[in-house]
Amino acid sequence: MKQFCVFGNPIAHSLSPLIHNAILQSLNLPYLYGRFHLQEAKHLKATFLQLKLSGANITLPFKEQAFRQADEVRGIAQEIGAVNTFVYEDGKIIGYNTDALGFWTTIKDKNIQTALLIGAGGSAKAIALILKQNNINVFVTNRSTDKAHIFEEKNIPFVSQDKLLNTRYDLIINATSATLHNTLPLRESLLYPLFESAKIAYDLMYGGQNIFLDSAKRHNLHTQDGQDMLIWQAIFALQLFCPELSQKLCDKEAYRIMSLVCK
Repeated sequence: MKQFCVFGNPIAHSLSPLIHNAILQSLNLPYLYGRFHLQEAKHLKATFLQLKLSGANITLPFKEQAFRQADEVRGIAQEIGAVNTFVYEDGKIIGYNTDALGFWTTIKDKNIQTALLIGAGGSAKAIALILKQNNINVFVTNRSTDKAHIFEEKNIPFVSQDKLLNTRYDLIINATSATLHNTLPLRESLLYPLFESAKIAYDLMYGGQNIFLDSAKRHNLHTQDGQDMLIWQAIFALQLFCPELSQKLCDKEAYRIMSLVCK
């Protein structure tokens, strides 16, 4: 039996086992998907091998460490520098990133020209790059400027918080874990004026409305949490875990099944 899991910290809230197992069961595949609460990033690779997994997803806060620990990195993950999917192949751990395409699938029809990305972690890197590749003017900000050079090296502007109000953004994305702790990713005096001219507020965290999305809704923005991104990145990850999946189930049907179990 093939076994898969998601690594993260925290991880108890993760819907990944639910949505992956829904697809595997619908196809009567003898595979099982679980979750693993990883205490320290340095144990990621060893734990993956010890559990004898065929594949895994990696979530906060381990995506950049996953990039470093993979035996080989393929696709857009090479440029992003962050991995959210491991596949065990011919004795090697291959790292991929399905976050980028998962996010883009949810936003590509929204007529966005400018975007502000709050956060500088692995998910933020993936989203910044996929937006740039699709000709969206994307700007990044973060409370710490330690990672500013990573974005600037890819010609993605990193904006200090005192200059945020100099630009109008159609899309404001929270790529931090702030809302998991019921806090805003930016202080109100910055965030609320940004909402005044924006169209969409997007939180990568899922679970419905939260302090960030509630605030955006009060400013008459369209709001979106990370559930659809979670589903699409999971579909693309499953296709890496099980190459036969694309022949057995179209993307739209996979999305329908996963969406139903999330309700």
